[in-house]
Amino acid sequence: MTIHTIPDTAADRIGDVVRRQPAAHSLQQALYNSPEAFRHDMERVFLRHWILAGHQSSAPNPGDWFVHEMAEESVIIVRGKDLRLRAFVNVCRHRGSRICRSASGHASVLVCPYHAWSYDLDGSLRAARLMPADFDRSRYGLKPVHLEVIEGLVFISLAAKPLSLDKARSAIAGAYGTYGWASAKVAHRETYAVGANWKLAVENYLECYHCTPAHPEYSKLHALERPLEIADLNAAMEARTLELGVNVPTMDHRVASSTGEASVFTFRYALYEGVKTGAPDGHPVAPLMGAFHDYDGGVTSTHFAPSSFFIAYPDHGVLYRFVPLAPKSSALEIVWLVKGDAREGRDYDLDKLTWLWRVTTEADKRITEDAQKGVDSRFYEPGPYSPAEPNVIAWMAWYLEEIA
Repeated sequence: MTIHTIPDTAADRIGDVVRRQPAAHSLQQALYNSPEAFRHDMERVFLRHWILAGHQSSAPNPGDWFVHEMAEESVIIVRGKDLRLRAFVNVCRHRGSRICRSASGHASVLVCPYHAWSYDLDGSLRAARLMPADFDRSRYGLKPVHLEVIEGLVFISLAAKPLSLDKARSAIAGAYGTYGWASAKVAHRETYAVGANWKLAVENYLECYHCTPAHPEYSKLHALERPLEIADLNAAMEARTLELGVNVPTMDHRVASSTGEASVFTFRYALYEGVKTGAPDGHPVAPLMGAFHDYDGGVTSTHFAPSSFFIAYPDHGVLYRFVPLAPKSSALEIVWLVKGDAREGRDYDLDKLTWLWRVTTEADKRITEDAQKGVDSRFYEPGPYSPAEPNVIAWMAWYLEEIA
């Protein structure tokens, strides 16, 4: 058995590992656990692609802000006095201190806690204490970050020239406009620390090969893991959707960044007969959203490269964000969306609303951390994917092209 590691010199080392990568197999060990590969992922993937940062309802009023953290990078998303959302690097222009230190908050002025340089909500430097008379404040505003909002979803890009979002905007607006996500609100947010490389967490999310042994709660509701049954179930679901007068378009636009476009894949699949939504008993858990006046027995799902995923039921939505932190650690944030005027305790029970994806994620955290332990073994070598893992195979091909 040959054990592959990254050689001792720099960027060609990643290329060498990629060249030795067998098709439709899990990755070489070094791509899951080496500092060099992690830095390469940040440069080639996360600093070039659009990233889901959250939902616009997290900052509804002027002065409301929230922070997106990713490895060494931190971005402030803030609602301006003109009601526009903007994004800025969370780095003071004086000595580089973090300005916003918590996950979210409200401020009429953003003040650095180190030396009290203060910034207006449009990022301009408002005041810098004890600086000389010839100091030009206009040169020291916060560094802006590209930001786009699509159906309430907030996307940011740290690239100097971002990829085009035209195809992704069409796919996301076409699908989630139907669910009313632009007027939705965040009902709950949960963040899990995962002791594993971000790619292991994404791989696990992308396949349902493990659903029967690992997720009995999910498996009794969703037909995705039953390839022999799902075609008929999907046809019945689409017929019900059309009967409701609802149209949810799908799109397969999984492309490399070399095309200049963001990659997106939106598809639909059925729940089992009698199941209306992702809940403990399959019964409704919140008010219907958007254009839905009844349940169609289906789920709309989107894979947005590199590491964001959206799930929509007629009565609630779920956002998944896998965030790289270090070679062997990542964060998984789940956001639950409900109708904008829904009230907790009256229109929805938070425990029932969040139950399915909490129990599923708790199991996935354990699975993924066990996978990291195995990948770190000196005896690990890439194993073949099953034909039941087509989305993992497609995503891995995409990833390898991005880092090559």
